[in-house]
Amino acid sequence: MTRVRNIPFFVAAWILTASHPLSAAPVSYRQDIVPILKANCVSCHRPAKLKGGLDLSSFESFKKGGKHGSPFQPGAPSKSRVIQAVSGPEPEMPLEGEPLTRLEIKTLTAWIKQGAKDDSSSDNKPDESSQPPDYAALPAISSLAFSPDGTLLAVAGRAEVLLYSGDGTELRARLSFGAPRIESLCFSKDGAQLAISGGSPYIFGQIQLWSTATRHCLQTIRASTDVFHGISLSDDATKAAVGGSDKRVYVFNSLDGKVLSICDNHFDWVLATAFSHDGKHLASGGRDKAVKLVDTSTGRLIDDLARPRDVVLAMARHPSEDWVAYTGEEGRVRLHKIAPRGGRLKEGDDREESALREFESMGTKLHAVAFNATGSILACGGENGEIRAFNTANGQRTFNAKLNNSVFALAFHPDGKTLVAAGIDGRLHFLETVQGKTLKSIDSVPLKKH
Repeated sequence: MTRVRNIPFFVAAWILTASHPLSAAPVSYRQDIVPILKANCVSCHRPAKLKGGLDLSSFESFKKGGKHGSPFQPGAPSKSRVIQAVSGPEPEMPLEGEPLTRLEIKTLTAWIKQGAKDDSSSDNKPDESSQPPDYAALPAISSLAFSPDGTLLAVAGRAEVLLYSGDGTELRARLSFGAPRIESLCFSKDGAQLAISGGSPYIFGQIQLWSTATRHCLQTIRASTDVFHGISLSDDATKAAVGGSDKRVYVFNSLDGKVLSICDNHFDWVLATAFSHDGKHLASGGRDKAVKLVDTSTGRLIDDLARPRDVVLAMARHPSEDWVAYTGEEGRVRLHKIAPRGGRLKEGDDREESALREFESMGTKLHAVAFNATGSILACGGENGEIRAFNTANGQRTFNAKLNNSVFALAFHPDGKTLVAAGIDGRLHFLETVQGKTLKSIDSVPLKKH
């Protein structure tokens, strides 16, 4: 029997279990245990850093354990190594930082005593018949997307995606996401699927793939311990890529949900991704001011696609070329090839071989960037409400518009005549693309009637 300092462990576990009401109250792995692991343990026990061969980033890997076997035995906290490791006046774990609090240890003990049940994926498939949320006020809109044929406009709402007709006049469907936060969405190149990313902060990241024809969820993927951002699909729709708040880039098989590769070369949240047209490479960017080029089959970092400049908040791939436009806090859009930047720069040389163009600065954080269907026009939207569009080939401004609130999302109608903008005010602003004049503005969600 392993002892915790001078006290037999089974005595310590009995004291913890018997002296606190948590031993009787139901304990949720998803709501109670995951936050403890994330705050104290996951930084050293994750796929990129497997101390002792132990991965605590998911229930399955936690249960499997590392070189010492499974860290817990359901129903037997006195025989569970995880409790032994965190208990006592000088606990073995965590190696760095403060020891777990008595309440955290009691919560872990109670969860194991109750059978160490996993409720993280009990609602893996959303209840498509559930009632949609009621909106007392318009929500901020994080993402928009037109279907390739222009018949559908997808709008990210609160824990749901609303599908409107292309002109916004008719609400066609409401797709339940089954998680509180939606960060990004996109249609597949053939328009048959809609991909959504988001999750539950500090608990899990989630991807869903929906059939646009049947309005049924085809695939739900949950991974990581935090929200997913910047979803993109390969041209053949067999791969889905996202950036994580856990600083990693994930590529999944969209057919079976399995992880194909993980890149952990970012040092902060990854907020945007974009596939090359052949699906072999991926551009990613985030809060670490880096734009990376990744091999999708292995997760291997190929190169920095561009030298670090500012936080990357948004990214869009050219519809026919392997070019990616990205922008962020500095307020300037940059266009690069999805290719290595050309090795080390010569002294005094500030231009990478992958760089194609920099567009004029807007002097405000840019949260949105989008190409039209032909790639001839690029538009970006700012925190100050300004929207500018540029000729992709020569960088000349083609039109500009000004809204009263921050812009978080932009989407061109495939016919190129209309640009839809949305953001903090929760309305969909339809702009004509000659002079940028507002054609109409409508509520993004149906408001609850009082």
